[in-house]
Amino acid sequence: MAKVEILQIGPYSERDEKMLREHFHVHRYFEVDDKENFIKMHSSSIKAIATRGDLGADRELIHSFPNLEIISVYGVGFDAVDIEAAKEKNIHVTNTPDVLTKDVADLAVAMMLALGRNVAGAETFVKSGEWARKGMLPLTRRVHGKRVGILGLGRIGYEIARRLTGFDMDISYSARAPHNLKEDWPFIANTIELAKNSDILFVSLSASAETKHIINKDVLNALGPDGMVINVSRAANIDETALLDALEAGTVGSAALDVFEGEPHLNPRFLELDNVLLQPHHGSGTVETREAMGDLVLANLIAQFDGKPLLSPVT
Repeated sequence: MAKVEILQIGPYSERDEKMLREHFHVHRYFEVDDKENFIKMHSSSIKAIATRGDLGADRELIHSFPNLEIISVYGVGFDAVDIEAAKEKNIHVTNTPDVLTKDVADLAVAMMLALGRNVAGAETFVKSGEWARKGMLPLTRRVHGKRVGILGLGRIGYEIARRLTGFDMDISYSARAPHNLKEDWPFIANTIELAKNSDILFVSLSASAETKHIINKDVLNALGPDGMVINVSRAANIDETALLDALEAGTVGSAALDVFEGEPHLNPRFLELDNVLLQPHHGSGTVETREAMGDLVLANLIAQFDGKPLLSPVT
C-alpha cells in the first residue's frame, strides 16, 4: 500500500524526520523553490501537514489541499495555525502539550534566577578580568521571598508556580476564571492589578487575538521600576515597543524573554540593554522533550490514518 503523503512545513531533528519517512511519503515544503507549481502538482494527494508551533499553517495553505485531514503541530502553541480555516474543512489539529511543560517551567525559573542574580553579567565580570581589577561585583537583588504573579495558570504556569513554592514566594495568578486548586494562591482577575501585586511577573498563557499585547504600557507601569517580567509563552502576548520603552526609561526593572516578534531577528534595541536576559526560544529544548514531541507528532498522524482516536487534539 502506498504511503500517505504529508507536507512538512519546517525542519525537525534527524531522528524525527527519519521516523516520519518510515511511515509516510514526506514532502519537504520548506525546500521547495516553486511552491505555486508544487501545490498544483500535489494539491489532491496531500492528506496531512506536519508543522511547528512557530510556523503553523495559514488559511491559504490549508485551502490549497482539498483532501487534507490533519495538521499535526510540533509544539504546544497552535496560534500560527488558522483554526477557523481548519474547522471549516473539518480538518483535525493536534499539538504536543504536557511533554514539554516541565522543561519550559524549569527554564522560566532559571531565567528568573539568572536575571535576578545577574549570572551572565557576573561570569563576564570574572572572565574579562574586571573582578581582579575592580573588586567585588555590584550587588544584585534577592529572589526568594518575592511576590510573584503568574499570568496564565495552565499546565506551564502551574508548574512554574509549584517550583516557586520552594523559594518561599508569595504567589498569585490570573486566568480566564479561578481554578479549583489545592494551593491557596490568590486569584486576581485584572492583569494590571496582578502586576501591581507582583515583583516578578511570569507570562505563561496561550496566545490568541484576545491576549495580544496583554502586557502593555499600563501593565508595565503597574509592575514598576523594580519589577521583572518573564515571558515563556508567545511574543505576541507582550507589546515589545512598550516593553523596550519601559526598559530604556527604567519604568520597569528588567525582562527575561525566550520569545520575540520576528525571531530569530530581534529588535536591535534589545541588544543595547543590560537589564534583559535574552534566550533563543528553547524552553522545550532538551533531548528528552524534543524526542517526546516528535513521538507525539508522529503518533497523532498514525492514529488519524489508522482510524484511531487522536492523542492530543486541539479543542
